[in-house]
Amino acid sequence: MITETGNNTTNLTLAAVERFNAAFNRHDVDAVMNAMTEDCIFENTNPQPDGTRLVGAEAVRAYWGKFFANNPDAFFEAEETFANGDRCVVRWIYRKTKDGKPWHLRGVDIFKVRNGKVAEKLAYVKG
Repeated sequence: MITETGNNTTNLTLAAVERFNAAFNRHDVDAVMNAMTEDCIFENTNPQPDGTRLVGAEAVRAYWGKFFANNPDAFFEAEETFANGDRCVVRWIYRKTKDGKPWHLRGVDIFKVRNGKVAEKLAYVKG
């Protein structure tokens, strides 16, 4: 579910995050990176407790390439998306097959968008 306001910056932020998420679910590394800034920041959820912080398009691209190769059926289902200005929050369910069985994890991404592209993606999970 997407909640929008009349704020143009908010609408641009929502559109940028939607482009990113669609590219992610297609496992299209080029499109994912085209949706991110050159100086992007991605904070992963692993290892616990603080995850890994990747800075810059080169490091983030390498991560996504490896992630998609290791998780060929990975899919993020947005449960709720809302934004204000250049910030967006997506509450999601991550689904994939693990040990031959359906598996899922719930979490939240906090995005910061700049000039129509994702500048930050900070990921947090339950449990």
